[in-house]
Amino acid sequence: MEEKMMFGINGMEQNDAGALTPEQQEKLNEFKINTRFGNERYLREHPEVSCLLTGFLGSILQERPENVREYASKYFSNPDLPSKVELQVAELNSRLKRTNRP
Repeated sequence: MEEKMMFGINGMEQNDAGALTPEQQEKLNEFKINTRFGNERYLREHPEVSCLLTGFLGSILQERPENVREYASKYFSNPDLPSKVELQVAELNSRLKRTNRP
């Protein structure tokens, strides 16, 4: 299968090795690393994000809706969603506490 390299099809352009100076490339790499660390720290501090995504993806795979966008709209606007996520976070924290006991 031929990979499409045009911008907009796969969302990436080919790298231009001469576009950045070595100093700029080093700063960009440092920025990427710091951003990844920040994202990981945020996700560890906010387990509700993981629970929300896991619940959504699980329900998508179970129900296999024809229109995923419409399904997502209904899923995320459900007034019961915050309490469901809160319950999932509590269960996750409970499991983590049991696992970390000496």
